Amino acid sequence: MVERVGDVVRLLGSGGAGWCGVVWSDLSEETADAAIAEQVQFFTELGREFEWKVYGHDEPADLAERLAKAGFAAEPAEALMVAEIAGLPTEPVLPEGVRIVDVRDAEGVELMVRAQDEGFGRSAPRQKEHFLRLVAEDPDSLIALVVMAGDRPVCASRLEIHQGTEFGSLWGGATVPDWRRKGIYKATVAYRARIAAARGCRYLQVDASDDSRPILERLGFSRLGTTTPYVYQPR
Repeated sequence: MVERVGDVVRLLGSGGAGWCGVVWSDLSEETADAAIAEQVQFFTELGREFEWKVYGHDEPADLAERLAKAGFAAEPAEALMVAEIAGLPTEPVLPEGVRIVDVRDAEGVELMVRAQDEGFGRSAPRQKEHFLRLVAEDPDSLIALVVMAGDRPVCASRLEIHQGTEFGSLWGGATVPDWRRKGIYKATVAYRARIAAARGCRYLQVDASDDSRPILERLGFSRLGTTTPYVYQPR
């Protein structure tokens, strides 16, 4: 669910397990602290961890410092990148013996989460719970894939379609360490670009890590700015 509250837009994942965060704000030095306190109170009362996405162009200029003072922890900065799908490859090229499998059921979620946990080096049990609920209740709402090398999941990624816009966004892209630099992430971008185009998208957006940014630049994505996740965990 997406809500606008004053000068803040927040996303609240359903089912008590989905991702929660502030995805846009238009604040000033006079309004920032009160808006931060309001969102902290809202998500704390729900018992939900949430993320405040701070973009390089956000105001006030010291928004990041204000969030840190309020108890948020900064994660590594990411590059905000966009590409027109017409200029991207849409035919995935994979190493021999490797295949892409669409995630459609609980078994697929298990494989996806295994690859994601190993690729990112951390587990996300609440996210797994969220995906399992989606495939049980509304499998068409989850556009996700897992790359399999034999019986082993080696990469996982997702696509979101933003209804009412021409944009899709890429998420995940976690590849296990010993399968990196083999073209797998590039193949998942092409695969998802093809799906996005078929669903009416003109553009793709990515919050790219330092690992994926060079690959995306070579594919045709442009860097528009930066975004830094600030995470708050209710006490």
